[in-house]
Amino acid sequence: MAQLRQEYHQFITLDTEIIVVGPEGQSAFQKYFTQEQLPFIGIPDPGHVVLKLFGQEVSIFKLGRLPAQVIIDKHGIVRYVHYGKSMADIPKNEEIIEIIKDLNQHVI
Repeated sequence: MAQLRQEYHQFITLDTEIIVVGPEGQSAFQKYFTQEQLPFIGIPDPGHVVLKLFGQEVSIFKLGRLPAQVIIDKHGIVRYVHYGKSMADIPKNEEIIEIIKDLNQHVI
C-alpha cells in the first residue's frame, strides 16, 4: 500500500480512485490506515466476501491472502486483474498507470 501512496497523485490525475480491501477487522484496518496516513479508501473484509467475489486466493502456506489488483471502469466492468503468486508479486505503479492510460483512451 505504501507503493500506491507514493504515486497517489498520479492516479488522481487519471481520474482513478484506489480502494484497498483487506482481511482485517474494522478497528485494526482503520488503525493501520490512520497510522500509515493512507489517502485512499480502505474497506475491511474479515469475512472474505469481496475476496470470494473476485476469486482472490488465500493460502496459509503463503502468509494468508495473496495480493490482487483489479481495475474496474466507471461502468462497473472489470477491465484488468492481476492475481499475485506470492506476497511480493505486485505490479509496479508504472505498469498500472500505463494500463489505466490505455483504458482511458478506449473506454467511454
